[in-house]
Amino acid sequence: MKIDLNADLGEGFGSYTMGDDAALIPILSSANLACGFHAGDPLIMRNTVRSTKVSGVDLGAHVGFDDVQGFGRNKIALPLEVLESLVIYQLGALAGFARTEGHKLTHMSFHGALGNQVASDHELADALLKIVAKFDSELIISSSSSVAMERAAQRHNLRIETTFLADRAYEASGLLVPRSKPNSVIKDEKQVLQRIDQLLNDGTVTCYDGEIVVMPARSILVHGDTDGAVNLAGKIRHYIEENGGVITPLSKLGI
Repeated sequence: MKIDLNADLGEGFGSYTMGDDAALIPILSSANLACGFHAGDPLIMRNTVRSTKVSGVDLGAHVGFDDVQGFGRNKIALPLEVLESLVIYQLGALAGFARTEGHKLTHMSFHGALGNQVASDHELADALLKIVAKFDSELIISSSSSVAMERAAQRHNLRIETTFLADRAYEASGLLVPRSKPNSVIKDEKQVLQRIDQLLNDGTVTCYDGEIVVMPARSILVHGDTDGAVNLAGKIRHYIEENGGVITPLSKLGI
């Protein structure tokens, strides 16, 4: 069994740090890097690109709203043309650093409020993945479970890989439970590991309302900005490998 272990990285800003990326990167096989809008800045981006290359970790763009103050979790009403431009701008910025440092941009994902909006809006998913395909048709789309994203990726001939967010509760629809609801973020380490055990052994997840649904994920995401992320990622990796799994970057999972 091959499975990707992923995390959101580079989410500091200036002299402010967020998470222990240096310790987390060697544990991972892929990373989603903030592109300066919801978090990150040019120096953080460049240094994180270098670190992922040294560790052989796949590099992805983590694209969000221009919302540093709200960490990209505020929904912002913008015209479609503006949203498309934000996507192009962020992809281009990270691709520039990747090229300069001799690394490759392998995938992209949507962050926070923008990610939730794209996952639930078929028209928006279609429009923004069309832009991604124009930018680079070889980019893999890393996404939480979303019918809208899956259909849009298929229409635009993009490969999509479903990512299981180990510390987030799910609706029966497969979408994430809004953070405004209690217990939408799962902080108990034992519970997180139990959910991963269920995913790997049964291919399912127990949802917020108790319903069990199929979760066809080949990637597990750890939020790098949460307390204990390094410890949790290490335990997840150990559990997978102890049970015969192979931690594999997104680009090498195969189709």
